[in-house]
Formats: sequence, structure tokens, C-alpha cells
Amino acid sequence: MTVEKGPWASKTSSEAPSNTSPDNNSNVSGSSGLSYQDAGVDIEAGNELVRQIAPLAKSTSRPGADAGLGGFGGFFDLKAAGYTDPVLVAANDGVGTKLLVANAVGRHDTVGIDLVAMCVNDLVVQGAEPLFFLDYFATGKLSVEAATDVVRGIADGCLQAGCALIGGETAEMPGLYQPGEYDLAGFSVGAVERGQALTGENVQAGDVILGLASSGLHSNGFSLVRQVVDISGIGYDAPAPWDDSTSLGEALLTPTRIYVKSCLDLVKAGKVHAFAHITGGGLLENIPRVLPDGLTAHIDGKSWTIPNLFGWLALRGGIENQELARTFNLGIGMIAVVSADEEAAARAVLEAAGETVYRVGEIRPTQAGEPATIVSDIVL
Repeated sequence: MTVEKGPWASKTSSEAPSNTSPDNNSNVSGSSGLSYQDAGVDIEAGNELVRQIAPLAKSTSRPGADAGLGGFGGFFDLKAAGYTDPVLVAANDGVGTKLLVANAVGRHDTVGIDLVAMCVNDLVVQGAEPLFFLDYFATGKLSVEAATDVVRGIADGCLQAGCALIGGETAEMPGLYQPGEYDLAGFSVGAVERGQALTGENVQAGDVILGLASSGLHSNGFSLVRQVVDISGIGYDAPAPWDDSTSLGEALLTPTRIYVKSCLDLVKAGKVHAFAHITGGGLLENIPRVLPDGLTAHIDGKSWTIPNLFGWLALRGGIENQELARTFNLGIGMIAVVSADEEAAARAVLEAAGETVYRVGEIRPTQAGEPATIVSDIVL
């Protein structure tokens, strides 16, 4: 069963599928037949969720979308958004097992930001402006409070990214999820004027790699993180071993940084050859995605201060440096490849937009047998 939100146009109880029919000797107008609620689906809870989240969606309105609810789909007007000959760019993602940490802690407003970030950060690496966002929330039994907190985070993320939350879907599926569990997926569409997309084709030997600081783990590697937490024997409510001003759970739930506005500023300034969003696969696996053949990214692990969180994970989990670099962002959530003579100007644009920027490496011709990315001298 799905409680539709498309965008959030929840079905009324009279529209819900019935489990009764003349064939099973039930009286359609009587009270002895089963109801959808008997099967574990609370339609009124879905309706209440729609009422709770409508103003959150409305708060994300932007040119091209009024973020109104109702109907079966969300509209976006590219002309009203100022585009002349746009190419659409789409991305989808989830939050992964970080959701289990959110459930353990009982906090649900940050994972919505994560959901948006994982999609819109992928769009901006193409030089695309995120335009709108839709979510999918699936659970065994709908908690209006938890779902509203999730959507509140989604709306916050959309505001940070400058995109409109135009719809989504809430699915209540008894038996498929354990009590209290839910899953999230997000979908975002952006646009870039034809011929202006970033493809990495302009990257060349001698280019400088700038690293933009992450806010923490972001939303990757949590299956390994949870194993380390289990090994450590530390509860999520205990002080974080690397920062006793917050709990372990709260520290791990720090939401993914959204780089859209700063990266778009750099695109508009014409100061970037490529971006790479450092997600699953870490530094080692993501940077090669934007490199032409014959080039290698050399990353100097001494060029920025790796947050203590990663040192704790390495120590308690016995994780080797290369595995860290293949799994986590190590404090760098986005990289920008720029020409050497534009380094100072590019750094100024990014810092003016609020980023912490490091020169973390350079692009060199690939030598025989070299991988596409080399991360050396990691200091924890």
C-alpha cells in the first residue's frame, strides 16, 4: 500500500482498496469485513502527514516551481527558471545504514538533509543547478512525528541547495520493515545550458586539486562505522571519544554538507575544470570518474588535517590507511580541479561562499602501472 504524496496527495479512506467482496460473503456496507487499518495500514496517519508537511514543501518554492501539493505529479517551468536551451541532469540516492543510527538515537531531522545532499551534490559536479527534488519514504507502520521530522530535514536541504521540494511518496508496508524502521530514497533533477556541462574533458596535467572540507562522515561507510561502534562497546548516548562536547550518536548524525551554491559560484566564474563528489568509494574511487585517460590525481594526505573521527575509526577498527581512503571522505567532501594559474581566484570564490579550502594535490601524467588516484602520507 502506498499513501500517495504525488505530490503528497494522500488517498482518502473511501479510495483505499478493500479486502471485502461478495465472493467472501462479506457485506460491503456492513461492519464485519476487514479494513485496510486491520491489515496494518493507517490511511488517516498518511493524511495527517500530508497536513504536517505541506508548509514545509511550500517553504522551498523557487522560480519555476510553486511547490504546491495535490495532484499526481509535480510541475516545473524551465522557462520561468531562466533557462534558454537547457539539458536536464538527474540523480538519485539514499542515506544507507546511517538510518539505523538515526533510529538508535531517536533523531530523524538530519537524515533528510543527507538525502538531499547525496543527490544535489552529484548534480552540481556536472555544472548543473538543482531545480527540484522528490522523496520516497517507506516504512512498516507510519509514525507521523518521525516522518515529519524527516521531511523537515529534506526541506532544509532543499533550501540549502536552492531547489524546490515538489513531491514524493510515502509507502506503509506492514511486514516488510521491522517496527520503527524506515528507508529513504531521493530523486533530483537539475539543468545546465547546452554545451556548458562539466565533463572533465578540460582537466590536464599541471592542474591543481582543491579539497573542500566535509562536515564529517557524510552518508557513506556506515556499515563499517557501525561495526566499529559495536567492537568499541560504546553506546550512541555516550560522549564521542574524539569530542566530549557531543554524544557519539549526534556526532555520527552530523548531516552531509551541501556544496551546491559554492560550486555553482565557481562554475559561473569560469574557474573550474571538474568537480568530484567524495561519496562511497572515498577519495580513491571518486576522483577518477572525472579524469581523462592518461592522467593521475596525486593527493597529499599531509595537506589537510584529517578529523579525529577518522583516526578513532582506524584505531578501534584496525582499518588500514588505503581502506580508509577507499571508504571515507577523510574530511574532504568535494574536490575541484582548477588550472594552476586560477588557483588563487578559485580559492577566493569558494571561501567567499563559506567553504574551507585546501590545496590537496595535483594532476600528473600517468606513469606505467599507476592507478588513476594516489593518496599518500595519510596522517591521523
